[in-house]
Amino acid sequence: MAQKRKTNKKEIESLSFEQAIENLTEIVDKIETGQVPLQESLQQYERGMETIKHCRKILLDAEKRIEEIAENEEEGDEEESEDDDSEDEGLF
Repeated sequence: MAQKRKTNKKEIESLSFEQAIENLTEIVDKIETGQVPLQESLQQYERGMETIKHCRKILLDAEKRIEEIAENEEEGDEEESEDDDSEDEGLF
């Protein structure tokens, strides 16, 4: 059983954000409509929770990347401003 969970986790980690959301939607539909027996519902629920963790990680990584881009942009603006100031000083 532990091997199966590791495989499922690797499968989940290979999903894009959009694929993971689609997967979650399918899981919820199966559970809500009662299409699967209780034991499989529990397994689907576990898979859903792992998928949610994966989605959160993707979103956190994206947020960090956006923050880095914004910080680099701010630093670039500050450097341009400093360069503009030093060029202006030489004109007078």
